[in-house]
Amino acid sequence: MISVTDLELSYSGRALFKHADITFSRGNCYGIIGANGAGKSTFLKILSGELEPTRGHVDVTPGERISVLRQDHFAFDAEPVIRTVLLGNKHLCDIMDEKEALYAKEEMTEEDGMRACILEEEFAELDGWSAESNAEILLNGLGVTNEWHEKLMSELPNDLKVKVLLAQALFGEPDILLMDEPTNHLDIDAIGWLEDFLLELESTVIVVSHDRHFLNTVCTHTVDIDYGKMALYTGNYDFWFEYTQIRQRQLKEQNKKNEAKAEELRKFIERFSANRSKSKQATSRRKLLESLDLEDLPVSSRRFPFVGFKPDREVGNDVVTVTGISKTIGDRKVLDNVSFTILPCEKVAFVGTDAVAKTALFKILAGEMEPDEGTVKWGVTTSTSYFPSDNSAYFDGVEDNLIDWLRNYSNLIFESDVRSWLGRMMFSGDEALKKACVLSGGERVRCMLCKMMLSGANVLIFDEPTNHLDLESIASLNDGLINFKQTILFTSHDHQFVQTIADRVIDITTGSHFDRKMTYDEYLEFIKNN
Repeated sequence: MISVTDLELSYSGRALFKHADITFSRGNCYGIIGANGAGKSTFLKILSGELEPTRGHVDVTPGERISVLRQDHFAFDAEPVIRTVLLGNKHLCDIMDEKEALYAKEEMTEEDGMRACILEEEFAELDGWSAESNAEILLNGLGVTNEWHEKLMSELPNDLKVKVLLAQALFGEPDILLMDEPTNHLDIDAIGWLEDFLLELESTVIVVSHDRHFLNTVCTHTVDIDYGKMALYTGNYDFWFEYTQIRQRQLKEQNKKNEAKAEELRKFIERFSANRSKSKQATSRRKLLESLDLEDLPVSSRRFPFVGFKPDREVGNDVVTVTGISKTIGDRKVLDNVSFTILPCEKVAFVGTDAVAKTALFKILAGEMEPDEGTVKWGVTTSTSYFPSDNSAYFDGVEDNLIDWLRNYSNLIFESDVRSWLGRMMFSGDEALKKACVLSGGERVRCMLCKMMLSGANVLIFDEPTNHLDLESIASLNDGLINFKQTILFTSHDHQFVQTIADRVIDITTGSHFDRKMTYDEYLEFIKNN
């Protein structure tokens, strides 16, 4: 068990949150939600002991082990993969190292022998004899197969490094598990495996995530950081959302009723306060007016951007025909004889475990990469706008402020018009004067979405558009694409995002050639049963 008492964290005199009193119990999974900058990741750092709060304290049940999902992908580059996972239980690794050093001695003293006995006892208590096989089970479950297990971490691609660090956090079933965005860069299979693992885990799990489906699947409780404080709700993300929406409506409706009543009382008081025969009634109504509870509804830290795509013209009968596309990157063939035809107004989710293959296909469709074989034929009435998974080329080293940056990708002339569009994406006032090169990941995504909205395209191509976005921005983008009536080609690891948008699924995994009109959940059910 881990608990916080009267917890507060302030930066430059501004409190991110204060007076937080929450107990996190064993066997439950707590989803931490809130707008970007609300303090979610910071709160996890306080729980892990990495950061000191301004006020209050954190209490952990004596003897319980805390495990944290590491974000530094290069911290273990000098370590083998299996060893990196085992380091999830540092105490066990220290015992293993000390045992090895003792047994490596040419001659052991009596003291060494006694120490070795103590270590062997502790090693057995920590299930040390099964440690490596348990680490291998975790790695294979996440898709890091045996051929990688003895390699150094520095030899792994980034997507596998992420999975190894996740296996490290899960290793040894820690008493308290802290995870910040665990589904980032995971494929659908790995996310599903992680969901199943957490559902079986008896530990205290505290997680920050922007993946709504993941939160709904694994969380028993929700902690909302908003209005400068923390509130605990029993239930998953959808329960929290429905409850808070109903509560907000109730407060607004009660305020409206109270305001109408107050206005009625004021008018009576003004009219009859000087009238002797009515003075008692006026006094009575004045007391009633003073007793009316007119709540000032607190200002939420949540902000929703406007996302809406309006094509300059409707797409025609011919959208795009892809015939026999193949592509080799490095020494690996990522696309092999891929063919499909997209029909007007379809919303197609491209799936598969190979992120490089999906990105390569989208770059070919967008004209940014040439295939080794095959052809792409676009209809004459189509116009495309492309959202790349890596947008660094649009921002790195760019000294333009956002007003000038957006002008470069639109026909807007007047600054007031540019500011209006930037304001829709939550860049108002001096925010619009930020240099493009200093933007955060989420800010860059919002700029790219703004650029796409101004393109007037009737075919939108998205490669992982939800990365770096908070839940509010994801919800806005989700609604914007549901409401777009033309053609969308996209890939995403956000389950709910894909399920609510796609009406066709194409799996471009080499040898798969899966292509059907169906929802994403129907696709997963089909794969499960076949």
